Amino acid sequence: MNVPPLTWLFVPADRPDRVEKAVASRAHAVIVDLEDGVPAAAKAEARANLGDLFRAVREKPVFVRVNSGSDDDLAAVAGLPLAGVFVPKVERAADVPALPSVHAMVETARGVEAVFEIASHPVVHGLSLGEADLRSQTGALEEGLDFARSRVVNAAVAAGLPRPPQSVYMNVRDLEGLAVSCRRGRALGHLGRCAIHPDQLEVIERAYLPTAQEVELARATVEKLETAGVGEVVGGTFVDPALAGSARTTLALADAYGMVE
Repeated sequence: MNVPPLTWLFVPADRPDRVEKAVASRAHAVIVDLEDGVPAAAKAEARANLGDLFRAVREKPVFVRVNSGSDDDLAAVAGLPLAGVFVPKVERAADVPALPSVHAMVETARGVEAVFEIASHPVVHGLSLGEADLRSQTGALEEGLDFARSRVVNAAVAAGLPRPPQSVYMNVRDLEGLAVSCRRGRALGHLGRCAIHPDQLEVIERAYLPTAQEVELARATVEKLETAGVGEVVGGTFVDPALAGSARTTLALADAYGMVE
């Protein structure tokens, strides 16, 4: 099973020193940012940095987030050895650029309405919700975004994509609030989360890694399904083939990233 990253760390492209620190961090994937993290006056410098930043072979997936509608950004990422390109403010399938691997960011009400069409585009390999822009546009408060979150999760799964990571949590000092938000995101079906500060990574991991008890139950579930097909398993839980997918996902996450007690 191809296991997606659980932690995705944004880092500005105009700060090569920070990019190297991000790659060396505990993040499972790094997103080098040409968009919100870079001041307008530094955009050209940030693009110019990409060649040197991607000269070395990276041991983890590294992506670039471009500016929406920027031909200069698309030209700068063409041919680089990237894991993919994050494209913000995608509102329809026609907005997806002709690149080998696109992670489409849905950030507007129109994009939410077209999200399955976007997710079904042949070069879209990942999907996520940009909550700050959507919140500003719709006026939705925290719970009011659950409809859009669920819709994006459902569209991704329906299109055969990995379950999407949560949007960033903007208050980098409120780690308790981040943990609460992550638990909510996991309940809605998200898998992992984007971060804007290294201090957020461990909190996200703890929220999304399976517990030892979950791994034990998943392993027993798979074993029971492979031998008997159905039956009682750990804790008296009745299992049938419908539980196989989630159990195997739990085991794959534990194998790739570990577990929490």
